Amino acid sequence: MSSENSSDLSKRRVVVTGIGLISPVGNDSESTWRSIVAGESGLGYISRFSAEDYEYPIAAEVKSFAPAEFLDPKLERRIDLSTSFAMVAARQAWSDAGLEQAVINPNRSGIVIGTGIGGGHLMVEAQRVLDEKGPRRVSPFLITNMLADTASGLIAIDLGLKGPNFAVTAACATGGAATGEAISVIQRGEADIVLAGGHEAPLQPVFYAGFNAMKALAVADDPVKAVKPFDSERNGFILGEGAAILVLEELQCALARGAHIYAECKSAATSSDAFDMVATDGTGIANAMTVALKQADLSPQDIDYINAHGTGTLLNDRVETKAIKSVFGEFAYQLAVSSTKAATGHLMGAAGAVEAALTVLAIENSTLPPTLNYRSPDSECDLDYVPNSARPREIRNAISTSVGLGGHNSAMIFSQWTG
Repeated sequence: MSSENSSDLSKRRVVVTGIGLISPVGNDSESTWRSIVAGESGLGYISRFSAEDYEYPIAAEVKSFAPAEFLDPKLERRIDLSTSFAMVAARQAWSDAGLEQAVINPNRSGIVIGTGIGGGHLMVEAQRVLDEKGPRRVSPFLITNMLADTASGLIAIDLGLKGPNFAVTAACATGGAATGEAISVIQRGEADIVLAGGHEAPLQPVFYAGFNAMKALAVADDPVKAVKPFDSERNGFILGEGAAILVLEELQCALARGAHIYAECKSAATSSDAFDMVATDGTGIANAMTVALKQADLSPQDIDYINAHGTGTLLNDRVETKAIKSVFGEFAYQLAVSSTKAATGHLMGAAGAVEAALTVLAIENSTLPPTLNYRSPDSECDLDYVPNSARPREIRNAISTSVGLGGHNSAMIFSQWTG
């Protein structure tokens, strides 16, 4: 299936036709969205590893996920948990887009996804085997399955995608940056269908201990109330795991096969703070939003909703609010802004993709996702954060933002599809 207008790149519009989601609040897009709208939390006490050495051992784990039910057991035993998340989410998205029965051109179909850590579980296990049993016992499958691009390669094999195929890594902005690059791949005429998104499984003791040592993780006696984005009593984020894959498609390609269109991908932009490996001054995310608005030929007044990075840390939420005000001016007070991380936790390299998917579903369902645990207003965070309960609202245009360690930023604009 090849687009007829591939020579005129200025007219190549991109739409979302499929969504796959594995998250701490649901193992597909439907259950995840229902949980988000219902205000349910995926946070709880850690079960992935023994965590008695931590005072507040809280994480947002994927529940009841059995990859062997979806993947060949021999393959599933060799790959990292994060790759399993990605492969299952990709199959969900492919099916949701109606591509299982479609006749497509594999050379015009690709994949751009990313992860922050890669095969972390495999690396930790391999080090244990090396220490305890010696080098001869390290798996010959380690190298091919621990890479940041392992999932993109395996998904391409699984679905027969022979077009552009690469992985993006930009810390916590990875999912957003990968999805944005996938949009660009279609816009510049390299492909007509591209799977895009992110995946992560960071719940290993060494990674958890590292974030704990940074004093980045939230502390709370009740896991469900641990993450409090934009609240004056916020004190950190909670690690989460999962994957989100979107099927992005050139508009004429989607229309020709009668695909359901969730939303249009208007634009995507990335930027760098060039400021600090951990802290952000907000200029980078403001620049990304500004560029995304310009590319989409939209004014600030055209935006109805922002799905913010909203980690629940003291610095991020204050600086992100300041960045929104710098871009939108007084109109910022008419925007709805929410963070879904109080429900899902922080999925690191998958966060931007999960939040892009939720933004698309918000547009599709004319519903604003809530910011859970918002009880005590902060004078420096004084926007409408859709506190605690979902809210019906038509959403014409929405922005999904992500900010990552190292100063990475991404901003994507999705718009209502009216036909």
